[in-house]
Amino acid sequence: MREWWVQVGLLAVPLLAAYLHIPPPQLSPALHSWKSSGKFFTYKGLRIFYQDSVGVVGSPEIVVLLHGFPTSSYDWYKIWEGLTLRFHRVIALDFLGFGFSDKPRPHHYSIFEQASIVEALLRHLGLQNRRINLLSHDYGDIVAQELLYRYKQNRSGRLTIKSLCLSNGGIFPETHRPLLLQKLLKDG
Repeated sequence: MREWWVQVGLLAVPLLAAYLHIPPPQLSPALHSWKSSGKFFTYKGLRIFYQDSVGVVGSPEIVVLLHGFPTSSYDWYKIWEGLTLRFHRVIALDFLGFGFSDKPRPHHYSIFEQASIVEALLRHLGLQNRRINLLSHDYGDIVAQELLYRYKQNRSGRLTIKSLCLSNGGIFPETHRPLLLQKLLKDG
């Protein structure tokens, strides 16, 4: 029973803050550094934040990192440097509605749109014909699965997946037991 109250509290505090128009807290130095080292690109009039680092010179390997719910590309900051020692390019984005990317309201957010945004970012970076390694977590796993489906069906022709690593995701819907907070935050 205690878990239920914790979930309600976690949901109530940000909703109350939004209702009262309380400004968000200032960014920590680490988050400020993350934001200032990133870039934005435009997808259908919306600003999408991303990080793109060049790592190992001479390696053809590219890794794209897809974050979880309800976080951002900052999820990857602790392993970022290590990934740049292995891959030529390390790329992460904040999905629409997350992190430093735009959060339009009202808006019908979808996994399909998030996958299209990943494809658009790779086009923007000139990587549409390159073999990509995907590393995903949680919500990003579902986006990665949509990208894998598009690749296997050759529906978009925009992404070639070399490898895929899914971590901590609900890849088997029949075994997924969402928390109350997840149910409350679920799309339409």
